[in-house]
Amino acid sequence: MKKIKEREKRWKYKIAVLSGKGGVGKTTVAVNLATALAKRGYSVGLLDADVHGPDISKMLGIENKNIMIEEKEIIPYFVDFGGKIPAIKVMTFGSLVEEEQPIVWRGPLITKAIWQLLRDVRWGDLDFFIVDFPPGTGDEILTIIQSINIDAAIVVTTPQNVALFDTRKAATMMKESGIPYIGIVENMSYLICPHCGKKIDIFGEGGGKRLAEEVGADFLGEIPIDLKAREMADKGISAILHEGGILADAIEGIAGAIVEQMKRVKKP
Repeated sequence: MKKIKEREKRWKYKIAVLSGKGGVGKTTVAVNLATALAKRGYSVGLLDADVHGPDISKMLGIENKNIMIEEKEIIPYFVDFGGKIPAIKVMTFGSLVEEEQPIVWRGPLITKAIWQLLRDVRWGDLDFFIVDFPPGTGDEILTIIQSINIDAAIVVTTPQNVALFDTRKAATMMKESGIPYIGIVENMSYLICPHCGKKIDIFGEGGGKRLAEEVGADFLGEIPIDLKAREMADKGISAILHEGGILADAIEGIAGAIVEQMKRVKKP
């Protein structure tokens, strides 16, 4: 723990991206938020802490399964986006095992693995250290929020009542844990019909904003369904590279809001 505390002094803002429920696009938000911040010129590290369902390696096209170690430190993967955006440092369990291989671990082993990724990865100096949490309110989340001082929790939901039911628990957990800033992001808010151009509220409307009001958090914005962004994610390409895309525009707006909030919440 002492070594972890020394490491985190070099990470200016530590951001958790979480949800109470799987399938709401939490990793999509984490990956594209990291990319949007890098595009703004910030140094960014991205940790995939979803041990049982790590998807960041797939979404960022990380295919190298080999772990590089120098001077007893794990070297993170550098994702450079073809030179279009400054590289981000990434570490994910998904790049360490074959795609079809499940990680069947109990809580104590998961805790040790997460400590190792916080302590032994050569993250270096970072403006933003972003952690993609697993769904729910379990071991991995407790381990991280008790190991490092999280500056902000970005809670992702969809407008659907079932998603809001679980996401409310995650937001409440962050609030009770004393996280200084909590923001709500509503993903899959609507679809623009490609034929008629009309807005379709597939999962309902306004749920994220209502949740923010209920738990006393900031509502950071809506992210629409973007078919092009889905295609890019399947190919391992960040949607932020699709300039003018509706998802990219939404995420960039959210990234800007988070930067401004961090300046207010935490002194330089």
